[in-house]
Amino acid sequence: MSASAAPPPIERSLAIAQARRELIEGDGPRPRAAARVDPGITRSWQRCLEAGRRPQQHVSFDPVSRTASRDVTECNRALVTAARPVIERLSRAIADTRYFAILTDARGIVVDVGTLPDGTDPAARYARDIGRIGVDLSENAIGTSAIGTALAEQESVWLHRGEHFFDDTSVYSCAGAPLFGPRGDCIGMLDLTGVQVVERPELRHLATMSARSIENLLVQREPCELLLRLLWPGCPSSETTEGLLCIDAAGHVTGANAAARQMLHQPLACHAGGLHFNDLFALPLHMMFDAARRGDATLEVPLWSGLRVQVRAQRGGSEHGGVPGVPDMTGTATDGRPRLRDVETALIRKAVNDARGNVAEAARTLGISRATVYRKLWRGRPTGD
Repeated sequence: MSASAAPPPIERSLAIAQARRELIEGDGPRPRAAARVDPGITRSWQRCLEAGRRPQQHVSFDPVSRTASRDVTECNRALVTAARPVIERLSRAIADTRYFAILTDARGIVVDVGTLPDGTDPAARYARDIGRIGVDLSENAIGTSAIGTALAEQESVWLHRGEHFFDDTSVYSCAGAPLFGPRGDCIGMLDLTGVQVVERPELRHLATMSARSIENLLVQREPCELLLRLLWPGCPSSETTEGLLCIDAAGHVTGANAAARQMLHQPLACHAGGLHFNDLFALPLHMMFDAARRGDATLEVPLWSGLRVQVRAQRGGSEHGGVPGVPDMTGTATDGRPRLRDVETALIRKAVNDARGNVAEAARTLGISRATVYRKLWRGRPTGD
């Protein structure tokens, strides 16, 4: 629900209270007000009820030892390092709203916290309860919250006051977005929480965009031979539109951000048996390495689906320039043994490169069919990938 379409706070609070009576207390022949509550939240309520919990039960935020706090930070060092500048930026953006940022791991354990309300704020005690590294804020520990719901649903969520399952946590309002690692697995979540504050459903969008920023930083720091930046032709570059793809020396996909997974319609690094560059692009891998070495401008590259994307290739951590077993533009493999088949393939690849990825134009230049170009490029794909 957009901020402009949101009902007045009193009406919304009444709708939440009625939904609780219908779904949690079983008051009423059919749930009608429940339609005003996010389905992910009502599913969380149901899980809490099935676990034998009641809203009146006391919620305790167990103390965390220094050792446990240090251990959880160490285990999530890469996530914390990538998220820190984003959380600092968030803290400035929400400074006047009395909301603060919390970062958790995939279990809902707090691994980093933004700027908390100062001690003069009446809400400071509630903020300190949850704003401690190592504290368990999972659904199992504190019931329905943005943290537990975002991790369970793996989607962004907004909760206001009474949408939390337990009465003890109804002082909080929070937005949450899950975080996905370079291999597409959920590695944590980003939460924006306020205590006894005005409802700000637009924070759901802010949390989601900030989560994407953290994910992109994680992908950019992933060890790889090539980092490919993908855009649809004519689309302006931004954190939300640019796909990031990590490629190793053998051409396998080792990491990707959400935009790349959506653009290529592939689980990418989570693909069973591994996904290869040549499974995605109708272009030989070595051309990407050549483009990265030369610092070429963005290339327009065909996909096997028939679509085209713009690709800018950058070198990863390796300092060497070639890829073992991949022929260069003269048709000579890196082991020094020239092969006629490689010469033919290299000439076709050069024609496609000269045509900036336009296979039809390359085929006309070579005097062969487009299907032949695709077939001979595919022939160069490493076996077993």
